[in-house]
Amino acid sequence: MNFYPRPIKLHDCSQSGIGSGAELFLVEGDSASKAVARVRNQQHQAVLPMQGKPMNAIKASEKSITNNGLFQALVQCLGTGWADALDLSQLRYDRIILLFDPDADGIHCGALMTMFFHRWMPSLLQSGRLFVVRPPLYEIRSQQYSDVIHALNDDHYRRICSALDAKKIRFQTQRFRGLASLGAKTLSATCLCNETRHIQPLRMEDAEAAIRIFGGKQSA
Repeated sequence: MNFYPRPIKLHDCSQSGIGSGAELFLVEGDSASKAVARVRNQQHQAVLPMQGKPMNAIKASEKSITNNGLFQALVQCLGTGWADALDLSQLRYDRIILLFDPDADGIHCGALMTMFFHRWMPSLLQSGRLFVVRPPLYEIRSQQYSDVIHALNDDHYRRICSALDAKKIRFQTQRFRGLASLGAKTLSATCLCNETRHIQPLRMEDAEAAIRIFGGKQSA
């Protein structure tokens, strides 16, 4: 297979290899990539913009997938090859982390990437090295609380607001419009800092659920 050279838009980290603690964040585009790159740990955290919505790896033909520049760039960053040539011992990062906007488009992008790993790099998915970080969709502030409250989605936001209303607590809210709108402090705390971010491992069953919802009929 032919791969593109390592992408010039990759913000790489100084550490690499299994056991290094290195993480690769996959984000949607340039603005998100630049925002994350400004607050990342340059020793252990790398960032790659995906440049648009990923191709549906379930519906697309093998030729379409292997000729897709986005997937070629990703696999080159990982260093493993893919499909029958996949060699996890060559993986350049301990964790691959999906970090997309917390709106419908971001959720769809995350599902499409999970489907790609399921079809073309299943052993990576099974190895427990694929994760998703959930950035906040809303920020809620009140003079009665010293800490800011973050809501991950609309349902979470409504539950928080209902609880505050029931206590007759006044509050102000802000809806974020993508990672770049979070601000450096919030982005670092909610998405990059291992102690405070909302991170979840992605499993085969997560990919299978995404396929049921978004996949369609698998191409031969």
